[in-house]
Amino acid sequence: MARIVMKFGGTSMAGTERIRRVANLVRKQQARGHEVAVVVSAMAGETDRLVNFCREANPLYDPAEYDVVVASGEQVTSGLLALTLQAMGCKARSWLGWQLPIRTAEAHSKARVETIDAEALIAAMQGGEVAVLPGFQGLSAEGRVTTLGRGGSDTSAVAVAAAVHADRCDIYTDVDGVYTTDPRIVARARKLKYVTYEEMLELASVGAKVLQTRSVSLAMKEHVRVQVLSSFLGDDAPPADDLPGTMIVSDEEMDKITEDQDMERQLVTGIAHDKNEARIVLTRVPDRPGAVSHIFSPLADASINVDMIIQNVGRDKGETDVTFTVPQADLARAQALLEAKRGEIGFNRIITDAKVAKISVVGVGMKSHAGVAATMFKAMADRGINVQAISTSEIKVSVLIDEDETELAVRVLHTAYGLDAEDEAA
Repeated sequence: MARIVMKFGGTSMAGTERIRRVANLVRKQQARGHEVAVVVSAMAGETDRLVNFCREANPLYDPAEYDVVVASGEQVTSGLLALTLQAMGCKARSWLGWQLPIRTAEAHSKARVETIDAEALIAAMQGGEVAVLPGFQGLSAEGRVTTLGRGGSDTSAVAVAAAVHADRCDIYTDVDGVYTTDPRIVARARKLKYVTYEEMLELASVGAKVLQTRSVSLAMKEHVRVQVLSSFLGDDAPPADDLPGTMIVSDEEMDKITEDQDMERQLVTGIAHDKNEARIVLTRVPDRPGAVSHIFSPLADASINVDMIIQNVGRDKGETDVTFTVPQADLARAQALLEAKRGEIGFNRIITDAKVAKISVVGVGMKSHAGVAATMFKAMADRGINVQAISTSEIKVSVLIDEDETELAVRVLHTAYGLDAEDEAA
């Protein structure tokens, strides 16, 4: 018998028929003798609808009242799932964030989970009751409802799993696991059985949309084993125990798995892409100490995240060009901020390009193997793909390329690192 937290997203909860399917998956796990808690998102599109109501009511809305409104979507789905489980003969009840409570800190609409009083929750689960919790919400120190921001339900599920000491946290999505790359681009992409926290963090941060980075980071910190599965299964599908998706585990557990299966750690785990990047070039920036600080300090103060940075070799006149990337949504704001600081920075011209994409190669095997970057650059050069910028970490190499070459680059690299499945059944 295991203690399991199951999390279902908005598409899984979109309407009574899908909620009934979710309830059937939950019932199967409880029927196996497992203690079960479920964390749910609002129905697909519901949070956007509630956000629009807030904007219509008051464009300068109070964040605390905003949280009261948008948190209601998860309250509805948690109650509906509890009712559906009861109709199936399961003992079930919903627990709202303030009833436990789930204590949060920091600002409204982007709160962070601090503690969860899980004593009553654990007692209910041990008594054979399915506990249904709304994701995305908590309680501030002032006793007000808070929300965790976009993707907060994944974070809620991991936090609940940590609080109740769950054996694992199953996150059900519209995909059946983590793949070596986007299967819509590469038909021979393979589903991975295991991925480390580090790899999943990197993949999530560079474009993979399976899990939010906050939830993976929390799972890594709290040592919560996370499994990614599909909720779009037929009623006769076996439980998650028999139909595993992708398990997110620690580096130590991955070492043990590879040792037990007498196999080497894979050099590269996956290829990710992100078309939401924009490139900025500042020309003829004075090549002197502190010049770069004048560029990036105002961007940091405006909470604009800078990713790749390249400073060209200095010119004869003591000048240099500085290239960097920002999220595409922040491009106009970043450009306006830099133009306002032109005199202080001292650049000549600002050049922008929103038609770029970031391609990333991720894998813990890079820690112990050389030549990963060389393989990447050669494979892309052979196909005439120009690299505009580069950034690296211990287990990741990212490059910036023309957006029109995204799919080609992903396919070329997937093959270059031997990630293609051998056949349809692989």
